[in-house]
Amino acid sequence: MDTLETIKEKYGLLRGILDERGRRIWAAVEARCQPHGGITLVSKATGLSRTTVHAGAKDLATGRLISKATGRIRKPGGGRKPLTYHAPDILQALDALVEPSTRGDPESLLRWTCKSTRRLAQELQRQGYRIGDRKVADLLHELNYSLQANAKTLEGAQHPDRNAQFEYINTLAKRFYRRGQPVISVDTKKKELVGEFKNAGREWQPQGHPEQTRVHDFLDKDLGKAIPYGVYDLADNSGWVSVGIDHDTSEFAIDSILSWWKHMGCKSYPQAEELLILADAGGSNGSRSRLWKMGVQYLANTTGLRIQVSHFPPGTSKWNKIEHRMFAFITQNWRGRPLVSYETIINLIGSTTTTSGLRIKAKLNRKKYETGLRVSNEDLAKVNLKPANFRGEWNYAILPRLP
Repeated sequence: MDTLETIKEKYGLLRGILDERGRRIWAAVEARCQPHGGITLVSKATGLSRTTVHAGAKDLATGRLISKATGRIRKPGGGRKPLTYHAPDILQALDALVEPSTRGDPESLLRWTCKSTRRLAQELQRQGYRIGDRKVADLLHELNYSLQANAKTLEGAQHPDRNAQFEYINTLAKRFYRRGQPVISVDTKKKELVGEFKNAGREWQPQGHPEQTRVHDFLDKDLGKAIPYGVYDLADNSGWVSVGIDHDTSEFAIDSILSWWKHMGCKSYPQAEELLILADAGGSNGSRSRLWKMGVQYLANTTGLRIQVSHFPPGTSKWNKIEHRMFAFITQNWRGRPLVSYETIINLIGSTTTTSGLRIKAKLNRKKYETGLRVSNEDLAKVNLKPANFRGEWNYAILPRLP
């Protein structure tokens, strides 16, 4: 049994025996015996107000355990009545203002405003109730309301083959694992401005001396922006990040995967004959991109690997392994640190590690990439593309065309 339940049980046994002053004194003693946060803990367990517990503590400190009025004790039910006694319908009125269904009521006065305790108090006062914003907060807690942020849970319309595609990817990945063939998850991380710009998060600094950053987040044309494209090896728990400076194109994505193979992949899998790439359905590695498929053909020709590609269903990019196994830790590593230069970005990415053994290598890619390129039907026909029986637009193999 935890401390809160223990105090609650004690109070339940003593409540009928002790008078008002005795309950106050007992609550103060119980609060003093707690290592920290005693008054809050006792107040929450017993329902006594913090003011009452403080009064008991003051009596203990001064030794004044008998009231000034010759030891008189207030009768049960004495004292100021709560607001809900004088206005028993105020809880119903407050609940009507914050009830989620009122969001769709165009007649609601709070339909288009922030429902702060101050605004709720003003509206209740307009209805004739005498109440302040702090009392509104107490009543909201009594009604089991609390301050909460939005929760990202709605994914919109789901593709009918969504789950089947995940099962297909899982089965395919296991097949590659058993054969000792590499499986990589690829994606582009959020673009970052290079320079003395504010970066989300906090970092330990000497008190009163925070890192100074620019007031406005306008692109510095001399420094530019960083485009990190990542490759995460699922079996080896290692990653590669190519930091581009130009555009996030399919050619850039293919160059990044080829860099991973040359610097890490071929060393980890010297006997590899195949490669499984797991990618999102959109972006530079999108399932509909002809440039991506042309690039994968170039990748297959260069490495000699039979490349299998599987795309996640639309709207499910958050399930891509690279997001929460690599990118999330890079973001944690540079939180609160202005990305003042490309060297800083490369060093912060390369120094990212985890207790599970994640290691990452990073390299700057200064190559310029042309945008707006088109692939003709004749060029696309040259791609040695083998669609899978299930969802061939999401799952396909591209075989090398050897000279």
